[in-house]
Amino acid sequence: MERLSVDQIIDRIKAEKTFHAVSPDYSFTIKIEDYVHYVCGAVHDGHHFRKELWENCLHSGYDRWYEEDPETKNMVASHPILIAGCDSRFEYDLNRPPEEAVFETAWGKQLWREPLSVDAKELSLAKHNNFYRVVDALIAKVESKFGVCIVYDMHSYNWKRWDREVPTWNLGTSNIDNQRFGEMVQLWQQSLAEMNLPNKIKSTSKINDTFQGNGYFLKFITKNFNNTLVLATEIAKVYCNELDQIIYPEVVEAVANELKKRIPEHATKFYNTFRTKK
Repeated sequence: MERLSVDQIIDRIKAEKTFHAVSPDYSFTIKIEDYVHYVCGAVHDGHHFRKELWENCLHSGYDRWYEEDPETKNMVASHPILIAGCDSRFEYDLNRPPEEAVFETAWGKQLWREPLSVDAKELSLAKHNNFYRVVDALIAKVESKFGVCIVYDMHSYNWKRWDREVPTWNLGTSNIDNQRFGEMVQLWQQSLAEMNLPNKIKSTSKINDTFQGNGYFLKFITKNFNNTLVLATEIAKVYCNELDQIIYPEVVEAVANELKKRIPEHATKFYNTFRTKK
């Protein structure tokens, strides 16, 4: 892995070079082992929280971890193209638009002892902007090379906070072209439901059950690229004890192994269906 400036990362993408890099401020990583027709993203995987914010934050490290999506990057680490956030969504949320990305409250609780300074907000928003500069260049390259692109937008959610039965997997599709891509959504839902997971975990899958796919990552790509489908794919945190902050590595590994096979299979079906429809 190299430490590259945002401009260097974009230049390498435009030149179609393979590389593995972290941004200069360690806010995100990107890996391109091969230029293929699909991309994996894990925007909420990060837990970094810059030190000057520590004393001013009313939420504990556990509070932040609970609302982040730990291990979602590891679940798709084997795939050729992967972009992931390193910073906690409590500093700025990559899945919110810039005007909403720096929280004042978080999940019903005041976030800061004292309001953030303008400089502190601008530093966080600069990271947000740089991430999306790279996303724009990445999707533009893939779509121009293959005519189409599919993005697996990986997230997780706290299933124990729900007072009803919820699915192991949820697909959020309210902001995609369901008339055009509905068959691909159904195929992805079916594939996720067929997973074999350890510890007697049943892999159920639903569409727009717990979340509807309203994230900015999906909206940004969908708005700017006509031939790219983003699948907001949420796994319930069955791979950890979300209350005791314990990761179950055998479940994470099982999910990763299943996705190692299922994502390329699904992405190939998508490509074969839509590659001539530019």
